[in-house]
Amino acid sequence: MALTQADILRALELVKLPASGQSLSASGRVADILIDGGKVIFAIGIDATEAAAMEPVRKAAESAVSGLPGVSQVLVGLTADKAPSSAAAQARQQAQRPAPGAGPGGPTPKAAGVPGVKQIIAVASGKGGVGKSTTTANLAVALSVLGLKVGVLDADIYGPSVPKIFGITGKPRLVSGRTLAPMEAYGLKIMSIGFLIDEETPMIWRGPMVISAITQMLREVAWGELDVLVVDMPPGTGDAQLTMAQQTPLAGAVIVSTPQDLALLDARRGVAMFKKVEVPILGIVENMSYFICPECGTRSDIFAHGGARHEAERLGVPFLGEVPLAMPIRETSDSGRPIVASDPDTAHAKAYLGIARQVMASMAGGAARAAPRIVIE
Repeated sequence: MALTQADILRALELVKLPASGQSLSASGRVADILIDGGKVIFAIGIDATEAAAMEPVRKAAESAVSGLPGVSQVLVGLTADKAPSSAAAQARQQAQRPAPGAGPGGPTPKAAGVPGVKQIIAVASGKGGVGKSTTTANLAVALSVLGLKVGVLDADIYGPSVPKIFGITGKPRLVSGRTLAPMEAYGLKIMSIGFLIDEETPMIWRGPMVISAITQMLREVAWGELDVLVVDMPPGTGDAQLTMAQQTPLAGAVIVSTPQDLALLDARRGVAMFKKVEVPILGIVENMSYFICPECGTRSDIFAHGGARHEAERLGVPFLGEVPLAMPIRETSDSGRPIVASDPDTAHAKAYLGIARQVMASMAGGAARAAPRIVIE
């Protein structure tokens, strides 16, 4: 007999909310139940101030649904996409409003950290197709080359390309309970939704489903001791990106853009989003900055040039450097060998190393100045 949403809600009757004792299924908090064979995904609506208190409820919900016949995997996320509808929740929100004279909205609640991970940085873009994932991979390898213990989380649910860029196949193993061991390559610990689904499976998920998957990959992976976890964010500035920025204790964000005006418009929105949720901007990278013909040596500014530097100056954030549109970068990414790992002595790899040094300085709070221009001939 096929699993139904009614089966899920019956299982969640056994999960009680800590304050009221009401069952989770009766609370109106369960949203967007998705059943795909033996996989079950849903979200629990919360107020932003409830994140820590509701984490045991999330785990209990996973456990309750995991016990149903035919269930092989459960993804449950906490999301503010759907506000709690119960009278008790509304009363709690009223009580938590700041008193007259307090700052608007009161203090922003801190997102819970990831055990063993010292700092988390996001690599983001306002739009797709600007080389964000390639930048993520090479930045992560470069940080490792510079002596840090580094992990990579591929949070680009709709287009996970990190497995391809690192040349990783196979599936992660369970180490205990629901905790997965990350995959490894080039000294990095790596997790991606691409390891958990078939390569050609379309991800037709709504925002809460995306957040559920990202939350599980972030918090139910045995990352171990890391100096930095580099997160390849989904492109854009929608609900998934905003919720990720709010629920993850980000040390900062790196914005990737190409030089032309259309891409910079979207990069500007990305900077504005992170500033809105008080995430520091570590800097802007100008990718596909220019092209040098390998045959004649002629330089062409295919997507214009210098736009990201000027935008960084206008916004008052660091400019991290330029990376050209170059065949070796594309070829090494397609073959699963990021250029910083496969050809570390090339000028292209050194460009990423220069960017990594600027990111390290920004994370340490010492990079208020603009980065020096990196030109590859």
